[in-house]
Amino acid sequence: MDAIDRIRAFNRAHTRRIGLLDQGYLDKGLSLPEVRVLFELAHGPGWTARALAEALGLTEGYLSRLIARLVAAGLVRRRPNAGDHRAFDLALTDAGSEKAAALQALSRSQVAGWFEGRAPGTDAQVAEALETAEAALTPPDPDRVAFRDLAIGDAGWLIERHGTLYARDEGFDESFEALVAGILADFIQTRDPARERAWIAWDGPRRLGSVFCVEGRAPDIAKLRLFLLDPAARGMGLGQRLLELCLGFARDTGYRRLELWTHESHRAACALYAKNGFELTDSRPAHSFGVDVIEQEWGKDLGP
Repeated sequence: MDAIDRIRAFNRAHTRRIGLLDQGYLDKGLSLPEVRVLFELAHGPGWTARALAEALGLTEGYLSRLIARLVAAGLVRRRPNAGDHRAFDLALTDAGSEKAAALQALSRSQVAGWFEGRAPGTDAQVAEALETAEAALTPPDPDRVAFRDLAIGDAGWLIERHGTLYARDEGFDESFEALVAGILADFIQTRDPARERAWIAWDGPRRLGSVFCVEGRAPDIAKLRLFLLDPAARGMGLGQRLLELCLGFARDTGYRRLELWTHESHRAACALYAKNGFELTDSRPAHSFGVDVIEQEWGKDLGP
């Protein structure tokens, strides 16, 4: 079973679990779309019918029929918009607010029941896994990206991502994962915060990339390390932003030169280095991490 079929199997199981195949969802007198409308009106901003239809991915005609049934049931109030005679403002009636609160309590009780008898913390593990899935399905947004220093959990993520991606794309064996683990252990244990820095790029709960600036082969030479972009973040200019952060820190800290080590096969990264004024200073064949590679060294003078 491939990834697509596994996702489809989960969807089928979850559809049964939450009762979407029942005649009514949670409340036998209301359909799932009607329950969702009540939820949005209870928790969202002041909705117009057009904005709510767009937010839910429904046609205005279909939403209009849903609203008509909810108005007839005394749960929703619909009034002309004061600023646009073509629009209608939607709100819950008192009965609608009571119904929405009761449905939310019933839904919470249903989900809580799934974890009865399970090991403590199972609900938190599932919630975290679902957040990861939602992040993976949401395209990265450059405007949301935040850059943070190395924190708890980041080292494990960096080791796993380097190992997985380089095994997939380059055929590297587990010795590369060990190398990354050693670099991180050394950074964590001996780091000089005044002269060494790490940046982890985040989009909401999702890590997208990293770069490190550490002291190199001499006190006035910095070294760029662990420059990584998650495949989902490529093509959005994040690599350039990470590289600029590293260069800016190296200059501000007083290093006169920034150097790095890479492989010829990392063509996108090498093109980025060249674009930013790095020069290729050495290139040699080697057998590393279980494969034949062309190792490269690049450097850039940072000025007086």
